Amino acid sequence: MSDIYQTPQSDLERAPSGEHVGGSVENGLAGNYQFSIGETLSEAWELTAGAKGTIWLAFLIFMAVYIGASIVAGIISALLTTLIPGEGFAIFLELIVNIVLMLVILPLEIGLFIIGIRRAAGVSSEASSIMGYFSKTIPLFLTYLLMVVMILIGLLLLVIPGIYLMFAYYLALPLVAEKGMSPWQALETSRKTITHRWFAFFFFGIVISIIVFVSMIPLGIGLIWTLPLSLIAYGIIYRNLFGVEKETLA
Repeated sequence: MSDIYQTPQSDLERAPSGEHVGGSVENGLAGNYQFSIGETLSEAWELTAGAKGTIWLAFLIFMAVYIGASIVAGIISALLTTLIPGEGFAIFLELIVNIVLMLVILPLEIGLFIIGIRRAAGVSSEASSIMGYFSKTIPLFLTYLLMVVMILIGLLLLVIPGIYLMFAYYLALPLVAEKGMSPWQALETSRKTITHRWFAFFFFGIVISIIVFVSMIPLGIGLIWTLPLSLIAYGIIYRNLFGVEKETLA
């Protein structure tokens, strides 16, 4: 079989033993990992103890930045549409505003994800650490853009390919931030690795979504536990599939 779709190998796959915690990119691509929904959730639940405060403070920072950026963008957008009327300009301006907001939000989302990864690796974090990934803004945005395009194409092709890619690409963004992969390399590494047990990850996504949804019913009080639970659970998955580098744990 042609290897034209083979994921480009990273130097990380040849890292000496002891350079990271957990699995490895090489083993992930080969499918040499175990995944159990019950065990993942059980471990994540245990690790929420002592981590809820940090995760929630980080989430509040995320929300504050998001709301602040949205307000500023809304004010600027309103002023510009007043000065330059026209439906075409309004549509163009809305597109630019959404791109700018995405450039602000993506690094913060990855910062939250890395907090979950660090907790899964047994390392504590500062809530302010979610601000530490703005240097990865452009590759993260390009990865997200490419991911959205591929998923949309998949949805147009009888829907099922798009649903497959929604789950298969889930770990692409943290691979860019944590492993320094290029956008296409991260997408293919995530896809090839998750494909080995795609249905297990699909059902995990359903289970964790149900847990979070149910926790929101009593005035959202349950989110105090389920938000950290879900974040750490995905950190555990990432740790087991790809491992966590020393630089991330420093």
